[in-house]
This record gives sequence, C-alpha cells and structure tokens, in this order.
Amino acid sequence: MTDIVYLYTDGACRGNPGPGGWGVLMQYKGKEKELCGGEPDTTNNRMELMAAIRGLEALTRPSAVCVVTDSVYVSKGITEWLPNWIRRGWKTASKEPVKNADLWQRLVAAQKPHRVSWQWVKGHAGHDGNERADRLANKGIDSLHSGAKRG
Repeated sequence: MTDIVYLYTDGACRGNPGPGGWGVLMQYKGKEKELCGGEPDTTNNRMELMAAIRGLEALTRPSAVCVVTDSVYVSKGITEWLPNWIRRGWKTASKEPVKNADLWQRLVAAQKPHRVSWQWVKGHAGHDGNERADRLANKGIDSLHSGAKRG
C-alpha cells in the first residue's frame, strides 16, 4: 500500500484584490505540519494557487499526494483546463492570455516529481482539513499586519 501525503490547501483575501493569505495543512503517517503566508496586494485565486504550490514545494522527495482544495478554480484548472491552455500556448479558448499563468506554470513544475490526485471539497462545510487550512490562510493575512515573515 502506498503512503499518501495529504495537503489541505486554502486561500483567502480581504478585498479582491487586497491583502491575501494562503494556508496548507500537511498530513503524512499521523504527523502534521502547517504552512502559511501572505501577500499585501493579491487576489483570492492567486492565494488558492499559492497554497497548492507551497504545499507541493515543501515536499522533500517524490511522493504520492492528494491535494484537497475548496477552489473550483484550482481543481478544474489543474484537472480539466490545463491541457488545453498548454496546447494553445497559455491562451484561453477565446484566445485571451490565461490569468495567473505564472502561478499555473509554477504549479505544473511543483507537481511534476509527484503522483498527484486532486480532490475538491465544499468550503466552510465543516471538513476539518479544509477548515484548518482556511484558518491558516487567514493567519497568513494577519501576519502581514504583525510584520511576521511572509511566504
């Protein structure tokens, strides 16, 4: 049986755009690690992407990973839209540049060494991992005001 690393990810923004934060709860073999950070001027979608990126980038060796997100943007983007964006040279079906292409490309690179599955869960619906990731994302925003290190 393969051991799976679970990454519960979430992004938050106070104003959109506005100050934003990202949070990741990592779980593996009964151990947990929390990550969070913030940016002073960003969007919710960028923070949702950043949470997934930072979680994957934190892994120290190739792993089987399940990324759990409440973001339809991230889950559909990575599992449905991405192949067409790449095929079209990072353009949408309407020939517009893909929004947040810099982060989508970083996400592609971050997941490359791993076997990643993506799971969408409804946000703010009592899912423990998602609720904890949400608190971490908000902690990331709060860190901007306290002068704490940003991710």
